[in-house]
Amino acid sequence: MRSIYDFIIEPLGNRYDNTTKVGEVNLITNTSIESWKHVNNYAKVIETPVGINTPIKKGDTIVVHQNVFRTFYDMKGKKKNSRSFLEDNKFICAVDQVYLYKSKSHNPWRALGDRCFVVPVENTDDFSNDKTEPLIGILRIDNSSLNELGMRVGDVLGFTPNSEWEFSVDNQLMYCMRTKDIVIKYEHKQDQKEYNRSWTSSS
Repeated sequence: MRSIYDFIIEPLGNRYDNTTKVGEVNLITNTSIESWKHVNNYAKVIETPVGINTPIKKGDTIVVHQNVFRTFYDMKGKKKNSRSFLEDNKFICAVDQVYLYKSKSHNPWRALGDRCFVVPVENTDDFSNDKTEPLIGILRIDNSSLNELGMRVGDVLGFTPNSEWEFSVDNQLMYCMRTKDIVIKYEHKQDQKEYNRSWTSSS
């Protein structure tokens, strides 16, 4: 069974990632299905779309939109699957809902299309309550269009307001955005320290 335009995938592990290990004890960090931050974003590709040419292959691991595996309650309080649900533990996933992919032959994560991932940096302003410096980050996962503009992994970049979309990738807080959201490369800001926070460490 293959879809014409969508991937067929299954979650890697549970559909929700809401536990963290403290010492030898697993603690539940969230019990609400409404919280998107605790939805599992990791999936295994069961089948690729027939009608779309993509570098992603069957068996690859991908990072997907949080709504793919999400469950919710309808107006009558009945628990429902997302519209991506297909059958058993299988889901359909559109190409624009896939952000990263990797296979056994390419261990590093690769962004799909014009997506990129930026790590926020710590705010060094003693007079600010913000833990991260606004609109600045370190490029962690690049793409070919950014490379053509002279931007590569490790560069300190500026991005547009409200373009940062939070993901936890390998227990690291990152912002997913598009090439068009990157507006400047800082040549003089090379001593920035990456910022992370506790909710990304759940497993």
